[in-house]
Amino acid sequence: MIRVLDILHDTTVDGPGFRTSFYLSGCAHKCPGCHNPQSWDFGGGNEMSVEEMMQEIVSDPFADVTFSGGDPLYQAEALLPLLKRIKAETSKTVWVYTGFTYEHLPEAAQPLLDYIDVLVDGPFVQALRDEDLLFRGSSNQRLVDIRLSREAGSVVEWSRDF
Repeated sequence: MIRVLDILHDTTVDGPGFRTSFYLSGCAHKCPGCHNPQSWDFGGGNEMSVEEMMQEIVSDPFADVTFSGGDPLYQAEALLPLLKRIKAETSKTVWVYTGFTYEHLPEAAQPLLDYIDVLVDGPFVQALRDEDLLFRGSSNQRLVDIRLSREAGSVVEWSRDF
């Protein structure tokens, strides 16, 4: 079971195009100025099964998928079967927001990288807040292209294809 605080369909702020965004419960980063402090509670929201979440995902055939929070990586083990199903059963891209950096991901989160297209990494830093940034809140956060980063052996940032 995965603790979900909220689900937004057809949002355009959590990655390119239309997306189904799952806001997961639980975050120990507690970044000052966080736009979603209600997501810090690890017991918040409701439990959802992988099957229930897949139903939400496939209900919109044109939307890709984003996991935000809170920090989804605190639920990495529960999230892994869902990410596997998304990649096996759909052609959707998967974006994940985390307060961890790519270089310092928790061990439990490593298997998720096989199923994530872009990792938006790093804590929100209020002093670096920039409303003009694409898909992130502060300039220290990166849009990490996972496949290219793994091939290069270092962080390669995602760039929008026009």
